[in-house]
Amino acid sequence: MEKIIKGIAEFQKKDFKEREKLFKMLATGQSPEVLFITCSDSRIDPGMITQTEPGDLFICRNAGNIVPPHSMNTGGITASIEYAVAVLGVKDIIVCGHSDCGAMKGAMNPESIKTLPHVSNWLGHSSAALARVKARHGDLCDDHTLEMIQENAMLQVKHLETHPSVAAKLATGEVALHAWVYDIAKGVITCFDATKNAFIPVEDWYYAHQKKDSKTA
Repeated sequence: MEKIIKGIAEFQKKDFKEREKLFKMLATGQSPEVLFITCSDSRIDPGMITQTEPGDLFICRNAGNIVPPHSMNTGGITASIEYAVAVLGVKDIIVCGHSDCGAMKGAMNPESIKTLPHVSNWLGHSSAALARVKARHGDLCDDHTLEMIQENAMLQVKHLETHPSVAAKLATGEVALHAWVYDIAKGVITCFDATKNAFIPVEDWYYAHQKKDSKTA
């Protein structure tokens, strides 16, 4: 806690003062363009890896960057998605997994989390991703972790499509969905490119789609 308290004092003396105008503007409302769904893992800092300012990202975090399929059972993730899309009007939704994800390792090795009933139940929302990886490889090992992380990110994007607020915006082209994976050791972010059926560096994906959009404009 001592480190955190010192950090608060430093924020008030330095960062807040330097961005006081921004914070005063944010004090009266927010208008983020991106809903960023990522893992609770302490090594992930959405603002740092995207170099965004406060107010740019509407962030949801949980173990395994999970998006439960829509149901009538209200949960925090479901409510946050609905608010971000229907009220804030975000234009993009990113599901960002990451390397060395403990949640995905747990999903691949259910015995390791059998004493954690809530974690086990929660990771059931990754079961379709696990099934795909198992179908390709049979017995799983650490070498398949990245593939599981990628499959999970894509699966959660599919789950997003079941949410009525998202489905409505997809139908009118007002929102776009993205599956990302952040490599902690390399600082590289890749995203799924449906045209290549592969994860590629996000900069390459953005450049290719920006070029494509300019041709069709």
